[in-house]
Amino acid sequence: MERADGTQEFDVVVIGAGPAGEVAAGRLGQAGLDVAIVEEHLVGGECSYYGCMPSKALLRPDEALAEARRIPGAQEAASGALDVEAVLRRRDEVIHSLDDSAQLPWLEERNVTLVRGRGRIDGERRVLVGDESLTARRAVIVAVGTAAALPPIPGLAEARAWTNREATTAGAPPRRLIVLGGGVVGVELAQAWSSLGSSVTLVELADRLLVREEPFAGEQVASALRRRGVDVRMRTAAVAVTRKDDEVVVQLEGGQILVADELLVAVGRRAVTDDLGLETVGIEAGAALTVDDGMKVVGSDWLFAVGDVNGRSLLTHMGKYQAWIAAENILGREQRAAVEAQATLSPRVVFTDPQVAAVGHTLGSAEEAGLRVSAVDYGTNWVAGASFYGRSAEGTARIVVDLDREVVVGATFTGPDVAEFLQAATIAIVGKVPLARLRHAVPAFPTRSEIWLRLLETYETERGADALDRAAAAA
Repeated sequence: MERADGTQEFDVVVIGAGPAGEVAAGRLGQAGLDVAIVEEHLVGGECSYYGCMPSKALLRPDEALAEARRIPGAQEAASGALDVEAVLRRRDEVIHSLDDSAQLPWLEERNVTLVRGRGRIDGERRVLVGDESLTARRAVIVAVGTAAALPPIPGLAEARAWTNREATTAGAPPRRLIVLGGGVVGVELAQAWSSLGSSVTLVELADRLLVREEPFAGEQVASALRRRGVDVRMRTAAVAVTRKDDEVVVQLEGGQILVADELLVAVGRRAVTDDLGLETVGIEAGAALTVDDGMKVVGSDWLFAVGDVNGRSLLTHMGKYQAWIAAENILGREQRAAVEAQATLSPRVVFTDPQVAAVGHTLGSAEEAGLRVSAVDYGTNWVAGASFYGRSAEGTARIVVDLDREVVVGATFTGPDVAEFLQAATIAIVGKVPLARLRHAVPAFPTRSEIWLRLLETYETERGADALDRAAAAA
């Protein structure tokens, strides 16, 4: 509705049309509210065009080929190489060649008004988009996400380094690629471009990859990358970067020099709140927005922040979850984020080969949290169903058990396609299902989900034959 002063008035204004912003706007629009969503780039956000979707499109062909080569009968037919041009064409289809027009009907069906441009807060419940002023009767939701962080390495800012955006949308594999950072983005894109023909060197400052996950996960991914020809260097720091014509030169601590055609920086993310107008409502700019468990910005009764911008959990599915919570609260149906939905505990997947899928605590984080815990390990390829994925596919399954409550508080799986194990683990952890009750959740044979039976049997063996009886008594 347009007011007499020319201001557009809505019930809710959402700034940012990535996954979190879309979900919040869509739910509120479906509930009958008058909603505007503001987007300056592409509706669908980072995940759809520069993150989750294109990276998986680049990774999946080699993963499928590797699986075929592990299986007799298929391996004889899988003797060729990947068709790089076909992989990149499929990647372009997945990201709609950076055209968001296919996303717009979803908003229209939910009666959400799309406003193109950069949204900036302009005082309480007001958002400026260029010369246009939007007023929110109920709430403003910030869902602007994050951008790649660039470390303060001399010369890096001038070196035209890739971030995830350039690395997921490149038109051809670089002949030589240096990757700074051994986290999720670094290892996934190191594998992706290596599989497409690039000579890749991965540089990580820590002593292992994927430092937030179980140590065995990083070790297995590092071994797999090295088998693929990736030069993985741990405990290594880059101290200077220069760009000379079509080459980038990285100087490492100790004086060693690396030369490549492209440099990918994958060392973390930063909240993009520095030009959001937060100072007009007394909030410091440049940092993640602090929210309560209802996703309301602390100190405000009308401003919400969902997704990466609040710093709680930089994962698309968690942003969508937070958007649901915020929408429910705006609609007067109180919801609070569960403890298990915090950054270190939320479900997460690394789509390398082997995959890493985890939810809840690692053994280390559980101990740091003061829990009395025990880790139970079993090989993911030790169940009958694994033979259909290739017996040579390495992997480990681990559950972390709270011994006082006899419930699972963490689970990590490595191996092919283990991402599909994750929801069962998430339900067990969020639902606080006693181990004695889990024992009655019978897995079908011969599926790889039989890993749950083997983990519980191992727990019984390690803790005593009456371990699940004790669990039942505790429940």
